[in-house]
Amino acid sequence: MAALAHPARIEILCHLAGAEPCCCKDVVGRMSLAQSTVSQHLKVLLEAGLVRVRPDRQRSNYTVDHKALLALSEAFNSLAAACAAGGATKEEEKI
Repeated sequence: MAALAHPARIEILCHLAGAEPCCCKDVVGRMSLAQSTVSQHLKVLLEAGLVRVRPDRQRSNYTVDHKALLALSEAFNSLAAACAAGGATKEEEKI
């Protein structure tokens, strides 16, 4: 979740989700950030497991890890539902 705390990382993730595998330069072309800044944001997303990288000769191609993002979404939805219900777990709701 911390990896998604920065608006630029959310924008990068949205771009990657709707694109073919692309390199850092492709992402920079869509944003008003320096290449070094985009590289740092990609590194954070990569370390969080939300993005994958595949070397391709002299560049690296980035893609969204859709399974990891789906797992994060499901975990967040469960947390939000539990909090909205007053923190009751499924076991507590049965009682």
